[in-house]
Amino acid sequence: IVVLAKQVPDTRNVGKDAMTAEGTVNRAALPAIFNPEDLNALEQALRIKDLNPGTTVTMLTMGPPRAGEIIRQGLYRGADNGFLLTDRKSAGADTLATSYFLSQAIAKIDRELGHVDLVIGGRQAIDGDTAQVGPQVAQKLGLSQVTYAEEILKCEDGKLTIRRHIDGGVETVEAPMPLVVTVTGSAAPCRPANAKLVMKYKRATAPMERNSENKYN
Repeated sequence: IVVLAKQVPDTRNVGKDAMTAEGTVNRAALPAIFNPEDLNALEQALRIKDLNPGTTVTMLTMGPPRAGEIIRQGLYRGADNGFLLTDRKSAGADTLATSYFLSQAIAKIDRELGHVDLVIGGRQAIDGDTAQVGPQVAQKLGLSQVTYAEEILKCEDGKLTIRRHIDGGVETVEAPMPLVVTVTGSAAPCRPANAKLVMKYKRATAPMERNSENKYN
């Protein structure tokens, strides 16, 4: 399972310095947090892992070096590993570029670490509210997608049974893996950090890999 997660400015604590003169979010003036709906998605991934021994949960995030803290927060809760995509060229990327970077990383994980059965992330990030990245990743990977998921009810025989929230009610769908799923904030909250895992990973660092231009990423 690959969990898409993003470090975002805490737009719930907006002050007078929250916006720049250009009308963009002043990220330096706001505390950075784990995007809330991505936490909901992480919990669904960890529940599948709990019920299916041998499942691996991999965190994937894109951002500046400090965004690596998102991976550490995932490890504290039960994720197995993670990857940070960071490059000056990706600064200010729109959803089209972001989904391209993420889809390429997922394809590499699939080739080098083992088959990816599920890509799961929050419905949207609170700093953009577009809800576009998950569906765009699915399209670029050629995978089916289920959006607005509230709970993954069953994982067996290569299929997921998912309850999703729609206007006017809920519906239950069954979809074959590999699959991309986006999760809403009405899903179960993520479990707290495990004290033993905090002690194990609090000083975890990420090795750097050079890109094709021989620069560090």
